[in-house]
Amino acid sequence: VLSSLPLQVMLYFNVYYFPVWCLAEGIMLHLKYHLLPWHYQFLLVTAFLILSLTEGSRLYLGYLGNLQEK
Repeated sequence: VLSSLPLQVMLYFNVYYFPVWCLAEGIMLHLKYHLLPWHYQFLLVTAFLILSLTEGSRLYLGYLGNLQEK
């Protein structure tokens, strides 16, 4: 099994893009949080946390697996 160069390139750029996305999304969440009803606030925070944790673990596992050829 060989490592995939296109996957490695995408992971490399996504590792730098993900913190920028997280920061921008966090700022937007902060700016519009008080304008939304409580159920949208809950859904927005929940979705942000789930997406952030999922993307972080996906990047970690993809980077680890592709570089170590697992």
